[in-house]
Amino acid sequence: MSVITPQLLTRFDVPGPRYTSYPTADRFVEAFGEDDYVQALVQRQSGTVGKQPPLSLYVHIPFCESLCYYCACNKIITKHKERAADYLRYLRKEVELHTRHLGRGQSVSQLHLGGGTPTFMRDEELRQLMALLREHFEFAPGGEYAVEVDPRTVDENRLAVLAELGFNRLSFGVQDFDPAVQNAVHRIQPAGQVFALVEASRRLGFESVNVDLIYGLPLQTPESFDRTLEQVKSLRPDRIALYAYAHLPERFKPQRRIHAQELPAGAAKVAMLSRSLDALTDAGYVYIGMDHFALPGDALAVAKRQGRLHRNFQGYSTQADCDLIALGVSSIGRIGATYSQNAKTLDEYADLLNQGHFPVVRGLALTRDDLIRRSVIMALMCQGHLQYESINLAWLVDFKTLFGPELRQLEDMQAQGLVQLSETGIQVTAMGWFFVRGVAMVFDRYLQADRNRTRFSKII
Repeated sequence: MSVITPQLLTRFDVPGPRYTSYPTADRFVEAFGEDDYVQALVQRQSGTVGKQPPLSLYVHIPFCESLCYYCACNKIITKHKERAADYLRYLRKEVELHTRHLGRGQSVSQLHLGGGTPTFMRDEELRQLMALLREHFEFAPGGEYAVEVDPRTVDENRLAVLAELGFNRLSFGVQDFDPAVQNAVHRIQPAGQVFALVEASRRLGFESVNVDLIYGLPLQTPESFDRTLEQVKSLRPDRIALYAYAHLPERFKPQRRIHAQELPAGAAKVAMLSRSLDALTDAGYVYIGMDHFALPGDALAVAKRQGRLHRNFQGYSTQADCDLIALGVSSIGRIGATYSQNAKTLDEYADLLNQGHFPVVRGLALTRDDLIRRSVIMALMCQGHLQYESINLAWLVDFKTLFGPELRQLEDMQAQGLVQLSETGIQVTAMGWFFVRGVAMVFDRYLQADRNRTRFSKII
């Protein structure tokens, strides 16, 4: 791979979306509301838009016992465990609204509990939540049922409860093993604790264990992050999610407690990413793309080999083209050609449900242009290449005519070694993977129109 020069960084390390969806969530509008969401559910159930795609569930549990300074999630910091019981009652109301339109027994092949901290809930509350979901949905055998776990909130007994409840995938939030970095972001968790939990997870038979890491945190250096990588390699989780820290203190209050002068510079972040790629691929991990790695036998790596990789609001996924029912405060869903988001505050979420309404407060009905561009962006983000003919056949368009201005923009990236353009398609190079969000941005009609990118994190 060619060296990423400071000039290249200056030119292409710009703010941009992560493309867990296209159009991105900042394009959602309040004009899309409950009526539009109900219409999407009715269309799914009636089959008026074709065969029903598989169904995925996301449940957002917003509570955390303590504040992590880097966090950009929608969360509520509280020590009051009883708040989870109240929240469960509202989740029941929301689930029942869905089954009123979809009926009971819809087959679910994927579940993700995120947060916040899902393991903030007591074991009995987690049992009640899973009983609620199973009462209204049919969980398909062999599906992917995942939960995010804060290592500080569980022990082996709690992991056994998660296994008993049907979860087969765990994701541990680690971020960094360096004590100084942990202290700087207010998240202290000894490495030994994580190692013991991962070992217990294997004994309990979980199919896949993921570890989340973040580079670009305060006090990190390429050398300190090398040490964390060595520990992760010996831990050998099935998957690793390696995220770039997005410092946006004007949007996320907790980040104001991070001292900007302690953040590593762009060149140091590139070094961390580059060295991470080398270390993890040398250790036998498959580079899935942008921020995910997996061992060769993991379902994510298999999907990458078979061209079945997809990207959704949780990152890379093996479940392509799922309708996603999102439950809980602030959660984002996808039904058919629509996106929707629930109320971001617990009070508004609860008020709407108390009135018998879906808590959807904004969203988007995708146009044909949105759908075409989504297919282009997801092909680049997931596969790293795109064949013009596949878009032409799927959408009955002429790619080179439709995207002539975009292809001309890519010529500059080709000159810099980030992409290769041919008569038949686009290929992202090895160095281009560092800037794949920038490649995708070329096809983002909304972003190209307003150029207001300060609300996004930088690509690297």
